[in-house]
Amino acid sequence: MLQAAIDFKEECDALAAILQDATDADFHQVTQFKDWTIEDVIGHLHLWNIAAAETLKGRENWMVFFTFVMEQMGQGAGHPQLQRAWFEKHAGDIKGKALFEAWRDFYPELSSAYANSDPAQRVAWAGPDMSTESKIIARQMETWAHGQEVFDILGIERHDTDRIRNIAHLGVTTYGWTFRNRSEEPPKPKPFVQLTAPSGEIWEWNDPQEDNKVIGTATEFCQIVTQTRNVKDTHIVTTGETAEKWMSIAQCFAGAAEVPPPQGKRHRVSV
Repeated sequence: MLQAAIDFKEECDALAAILQDATDADFHQVTQFKDWTIEDVIGHLHLWNIAAAETLKGRENWMVFFTFVMEQMGQGAGHPQLQRAWFEKHAGDIKGKALFEAWRDFYPELSSAYANSDPAQRVAWAGPDMSTESKIIARQMETWAHGQEVFDILGIERHDTDRIRNIAHLGVTTYGWTFRNRSEEPPKPKPFVQLTAPSGEIWEWNDPQEDNKVIGTATEFCQIVTQTRNVKDTHIVTTGETAEKWMSIAQCFAGAAEVPPPQGKRHRVSV
């Protein structure tokens, strides 16, 4: 059984818990992420959870889904627009509280499907094929990252657990991707990374180097690599030009190179 699938479900549970009493009006609140509403966030997570289920069934199922996505993007649709188009066509145009309930009812099914999948199985995605473990970790990462704008706009401080090690590890291992995605050669050597887990445990990656390192909490490191915070809005300490540059552009998710939020843009709202 894949532990990462359990971690994914628990990440979803944490987000669901703060929205269980939300009204339809609450889902119209605009977050600090590209003016997406909370409804847009939940719709995005639900749609790509559906995609993750389809690709687990086989490449043909994935291609039916992905063809629709590419057709929508080819017509100029962004993520909120294409997901509304998909739900209108396939799910009775669900919105608001009903969309939240559909997401909440579905993610345990996805977790179970991946938890019981063959760890050696490869699944198709927009880029290279992925292992089932990598795919469900990516779903956890996206849930955690997009969940941040929901916690922030509702003024709720999130209390992480050590399951975010999956996200931190992804952040470290996408060091080279961050630079290559910007047509830059990744500087060598990779910085030493030392993070304090929510439990207080110390996690380390790469060779120790006094002049090339990233030190801080796992939560803030994950916020940086998922681009939910500007590094200058955290207490992460970088030593050396390479470490500083990496933290200023870090990106652990696929897609075109994205610019991290400006300093002060992403924060927990005071309520």
